[in-house]
Amino acid sequence: MSTKSFKAIKSLSNDEIVTKLRETESDLFKTRMKHATGQLKETSELWKLRKTIARMKMLQSEHASSAKEGK
Repeated sequence: MSTKSFKAIKSLSNDEIVTKLRETESDLFKTRMKHATGQLKETSELWKLRKTIARMKMLQSEHASSAKEGK
């Protein structure tokens, strides 16, 4: 993931991050199935999707912790 796309995700609201996270997890599942059936040509896609999911979950937890501090 490039820095530009990380900045784009960082600017999203928590609800938008949840939606993107579900989409990315779905993409990861589809990519894993392609890998298992031998149809995946670029295996680095698995690594990229896992890292993107981790970044989104990190941002989601940051949003939750900042919401708790704001109360």
